[in-house]
Amino acid sequence: MNEAAVDTASPAAADAPAAADEAPPQVSWRRTLRRLLRRRMAVIGAVMVLVFLGVALIGPFVAGSSTKLGLTDILAGPTGAHWLGTDDLGRDVLSRICGGARVSLLAGVVSSALAMAVGVPLGLAAGYFRGWTDSVLMRLTDVVLSFPYLIFAVGMAAILGPSLRNVIIALAVAEVPSVIRVVRGETLVLRQQDFVQAAVADGTGDLAIMGRSILPNMTNTLIVKATVAIPAGILGEAALSFLGLGVQPPQASWGVMLTSAQQFLAQDPLLAVFPGVAIALTTLGFNLLGDGLRDVLDPREL
Repeated sequence: MNEAAVDTASPAAADAPAAADEAPPQVSWRRTLRRLLRRRMAVIGAVMVLVFLGVALIGPFVAGSSTKLGLTDILAGPTGAHWLGTDDLGRDVLSRICGGARVSLLAGVVSSALAMAVGVPLGLAAGYFRGWTDSVLMRLTDVVLSFPYLIFAVGMAAILGPSLRNVIIALAVAEVPSVIRVVRGETLVLRQQDFVQAAVADGTGDLAIMGRSILPNMTNTLIVKATVAIPAGILGEAALSFLGLGVQPPQASWGVMLTSAQQFLAQDPLLAVFPGVAIALTTLGFNLLGDGLRDVLDPREL
């Protein structure tokens, strides 16, 4: 009787490990989210990022056109009709801030995504195959990294010509070398782990090992890297537009707004304050969020 009970229960016991194997990923992400919510500065950063995302997506529809002229309201201070005042052409500053948010976030996010799309495969190849592949990629990376990030982006934008598309390309190319270095370093560490060596001994192909064993185990690092690259892209877009190499008037951009405000600083300093504060708060939000993610995704803390 007891033996029958044991035999009947054994299939359920055999299924238990399989269920347990599927549970940890959900538990892990829930635990990570809980740990992130316990970090006040990271939560503040996340809220700031969400606010500016909302401004970029919804703001232009609520605040109206950022290029509409109002020649009867030139350099007007904040009023009920224009909450942040108007610029030298009578355009609503709030509308232009909202339009600039869309441009800056688009430049930051897309340039970071492109840099990841190019840099991750190259970094994986350099760290996994080593040999001449690693040598060639690292020497090319060293050449690009010998130039400061912004200086290289300015040179690229000057060659390609002023436009938002070319700014995104320039910022992405400037960011690729740092992505390659980060991914290569992670690959070198993971390549020595037992689960990778077991896959090699099993005869698994190189692409399968990189895609199924190595890449998923550096996801945390890539997430943190992206949250650092996005604010760099936002600052880069503002700088290039300020220098006349990015977005061109009358399209709204925080960098363009700063350029236009230079000659009116004595009359209306708020024209420079509002876009400057927007740039500072957006980059601060991403940096705070990135710091929080770095802490909670640290494998030593899991």
